Amino acid sequence: MNAQAIIRSIEEEHFKSDLPTIYVGDTIRVGIVIQEGGKERVQPYEGTVIAMRNGGINETITVRRIFQGVGVERVFLLHSPRVANIKIMRRGKVRRAKLYYLRDRVGKATRIKERFDRSK
Repeated sequence: MNAQAIIRSIEEEHFKSDLPTIYVGDTIRVGIVIQEGGKERVQPYEGTVIAMRNGGINETITVRRIFQGVGVERVFLLHSPRVANIKIMRRGKVRRAKLYYLRDRVGKATRIKERFDRSK
């Protein structure tokens, strides 16, 4: 057995099977497990997916939202135990793989058309 097969077999134990199909441009709500004191709770983070990278166990998504007039971006490792759940709020219709141009836009210019051909 070669090294890649060993690594792949270890990674398969940590894959999540309940993840929805996410596309760039979608508005999603990610539930993140937060530890406060001795308690754990799930905090939602809602925003637009502006980038996806890699595949397999290292797959990440970059989610952008506007909070108190400031753009905030977070990168989530999809198969991380800290990501409790992901819910798709609406599908976006975009023509790019990376939506970094949204960083330069403000207000109504950041809107993305909704897509109806893919189910939520």
